[in-house]
Amino acid sequence: MMVELILVGVFIGTMSGFFGIGGGMILVPILLVLGFDVKVAIGISIMQMVFSSIYGSYLNYKKGSLTIGEGIFVGLGGFVGGYIGGYVTHYVSDTVLQGLFFSLLLFALFRLFFSANHEDDTQTKSLSKVLLFIIGIGIGVFAITLGIGGSIILTPLLVGLLHYPLKKAVSAGLFFVVFSSIAGMISRLNTGTIDFENGLIVAVSSLFGVALGIWLKDHVNSKNHKMALLLLYIFALSMLIKKILF
Repeated sequence: MMVELILVGVFIGTMSGFFGIGGGMILVPILLVLGFDVKVAIGISIMQMVFSSIYGSYLNYKKGSLTIGEGIFVGLGGFVGGYIGGYVTHYVSDTVLQGLFFSLLLFALFRLFFSANHEDDTQTKSLSKVLLFIIGIGIGVFAITLGIGGSIILTPLLVGLLHYPLKKAVSAGLFFVVFSSIAGMISRLNTGTIDFENGLIVAVSSLFGVALGIWLKDHVNSKNHKMALLLLYIFALSMLIKKILF
């Protein structure tokens, strides 16, 4: 099992760096297929997200693709929401969690599919800091309850509603995961629902993939990047459907 988890960690890290996701969108379904209980899988996912999001955001900042700015307010809201979400999971059934996860993936897929490509910042819109904070809380609660970082909700919103260029939105999405995942980790530790042994294997392995994913992101055009992101959502949906049906 260790070899499988190491390979999964590297793969998830690559996805995290390339798409700006925490990785839970893909990691949770994979862990379910490997035989983990959904709540254990969510705990491992949150642990992996802490490692990959901090390292990935550091690399993005060094490369100049992460502008913190307004993202700090969404992030702080995500921290509050993520902390609450970590407790919510303890009281929600596996069936409800899987149903919410499926609905969330469908929303992200369609929102991103119908969004226009923006190549620069000239048309980027702004929202009030209070509203950004509230949005962060909502995404944080919903995301950490499902064991994901929240960027799969935030990135389509940034691209589709605020007209962010995709690569800027991807970097901002991964930065948001730092806040939501740390908060989720803290609240999960208080409820004692994290598999540390397997979580560390996946988390540490993911760091190697994060560097590769960010390098790939910087060497692909926005159109192909968007197409790859859509394929990622479809892949996650297919894995989840397989688990639910079989």
